[in-house]
Amino acid sequence: MGSTARILSAMLRDEIAEAMRGAMKARDQVRVSTLRMLMTAVKNAQVERGHELDDDEVIGIISKEAKTRRESIEQFEAAGRTDLVQKEEAELAILTEYLPEQLSEADLAALVEEAIAESGATSPSEMGQVMKVLMPKVAGRADGKAVWAAVRARLS
Repeated sequence: MGSTARILSAMLRDEIAEAMRGAMKARDQVRVSTLRMLMTAVKNAQVERGHELDDDEVIGIISKEAKTRRESIEQFEAAGRTDLVQKEEAELAILTEYLPEQLSEADLAALVEEAIAESGATSPSEMGQVMKVLMPKVAGRADGKAVWAAVRARLS
């Protein structure tokens, strides 16, 4: 089930729970533990926010968890811990299955141009205005660091 072939249902959370049950039956421990962690993060956010989460909010949680894995991979590689790098990469691969297709550099550049035009920014000191317009458009589809770098490069 790739993110490109899957149209987000009204209940992404239910889809993840079903995938976790399937992984349990298949005895896929990495998938079970990753999806269980994800379901816990979703449940905690739901309790914290006091309402049922919609798919966009769930995607935000998945994005946050994926970012955590990317950062861990960098740190473990620097420390020479290949065993932990492999574990984090496996978890990251599972998480990315539930994220929307990532933006290409060309698509991101086009959205940056639109956001700059919409905000009227002309200098790096106005990056905040551009990011405020741009981030809702790229949520879950681009890494925040990449978005920031693209805006900074364009405004410099």
